Amino acid sequence: MARSRGSSFDGSTSARVLLADDNPSMLQAARRILEPEFQVVGTVKDGEALLEAADALRPDVLIIDICMGMLNGLEAARLLTRTGSKAKIVFLTVHQDPEFMEEAFSVGALGYVVKPRLGTDLLPAVREALAGRAFVSPHLGSPKR
Repeated sequence: MARSRGSSFDGSTSARVLLADDNPSMLQAARRILEPEFQVVGTVKDGEALLEAADALRPDVLIIDICMGMLNGLEAARLLTRTGSKAKIVFLTVHQDPEFMEEAFSVGALGYVVKPRLGTDLLPAVREALAGRAFVSPHLGSPKR
């Protein structure tokens, strides 16, 4: 029997979060912001490691940088979505171009946070994603979907 690759978050426990970013200081900053409310189950530095960790750890939320080595975040998210992952996806990126945001939502993201707004936008983005609602850093506008 194949193992389900989705999350099992039901709201009764702390959501499990997996972080993917090639910048160690960004991983640490995101972990510090998230850990009072969520359980960070792992951190990875590239898209290939994200695929492996997502399968092994089965997080409820994936926080993914777009530009990473081996496999970029958009491609990794696309593969995870295609293979049945139920984890909610939030991108945490430096890219403020509408094209990147549109592609992020087209591969299954529910959140899009720009790194300069990490401290103010990451927690609300994760909360909204867990509720099944979209979140975009406010100054970027809404995705066209």
